Amino acid sequence: MLLPAIIMAGIVMRIPFTTLPVVLTQIAQGLGVSVASLGTLTTIPLVMFALGSSFAPYLAQKIGLEKTFTVVILIMALGSGLRLINVATLYVGTMIVGLAIAFINVLFPSLLLENYPRSFGVYTTIYTTAMGLASTIASAVAVPIVTQTSWQFLIFLLSVIILLAALTWWPNIKNNHYLTLAKTDTVEPTSIWTNKMAWVTLIFSGFQSLLFYTGLTWLPTMALDAGLNQNASGLLAGLYSLISLPLSALIPVIVSRQKRQARRNFMLIFAICGILAMVLLLTVNSRSFWFWSAVNVLWGASVGALFPYMLTAFSLKTTNPAQTARLSGMAQTGGYLLAALGPALCGYGYSYFHSWTPIVFVLLLVTLITTLSLIIMESREKIA
Repeated sequence: MLLPAIIMAGIVMRIPFTTLPVVLTQIAQGLGVSVASLGTLTTIPLVMFALGSSFAPYLAQKIGLEKTFTVVILIMALGSGLRLINVATLYVGTMIVGLAIAFINVLFPSLLLENYPRSFGVYTTIYTTAMGLASTIASAVAVPIVTQTSWQFLIFLLSVIILLAALTWWPNIKNNHYLTLAKTDTVEPTSIWTNKMAWVTLIFSGFQSLLFYTGLTWLPTMALDAGLNQNASGLLAGLYSLISLPLSALIPVIVSRQKRQARRNFMLIFAICGILAMVLLLTVNSRSFWFWSAVNVLWGASVGALFPYMLTAFSLKTTNPAQTARLSGMAQTGGYLLAALGPALCGYGYSYFHSWTPIVFVLLLVTLITTLSLIIMESREKIA
């Protein structure tokens, strides 16, 4: 039952919070509040990812990995259901969902290393593909579902899917694995924060997430400001997400089988795609749909490849599941704090400068730092 459980975990990792922005206007109307007042619903999960990530390894040490996944996904279903009641519970439920996802984010590489030490790349591929496909489908059907029923029914449906995911994890409790230090591991759990290479991983994790969520949030608006219509902007947003699906399927398998230098060179191709996207935005002023398609493909391909690489790297760069969980927890704690700041600061920056040029220049610097951190990460076989 672990394979269907892994697939279901991938399915529920993004849809509880990435689906709502598509129908935010309908939710605001239903609750009798302004759309602007609900804008933080997309930022709250990222903040909760950061706050919850460092605690995940300790829970897995206490009650075990498979049991943690079961309990956490069940709590996620309850949090999702809470969002049906009123504005206050919408925010509380979103916080609970974000916290639950944080635990899964951190512990998933350890789960795979514990159960599939020789083939974790294949199972990471299954997980990330399920995540990307579910997110794309959910965003596509959200508006029709709400139009035919209500926003409450959409959230109810999402909550049922999460509950089904918890049920698929239940049988795996029989094969529960506890995170423990290996006998040869004399490093204390908190010492990961003194590891310089782990800090490089944190920077990489944070900046690639910042680039992903910033592109997801603002690329459609940039296209609209350039003169494209709403339909074209929507198609570009779909293209940005779709480009990540084949990459999610291929990257973990490929990088898990490569030697360090080959892995670095391979991933640099995708980092350079992100640099090219920023350079195009800075040097070309075009309202052509094909120009903006190229930007979305390059930017989407870059972040779409770097995310599954990051998940795989947590396992590749550590020697046992406990170290994997600590590195993953540290990198995602700081990383998601950076990611949460990105879209908000870009919005404030645009309001101040009334131009996207300074914002894109900063994003270019972020992309260059992400590329440098990738090179440094692959300068050593192991981080922890």
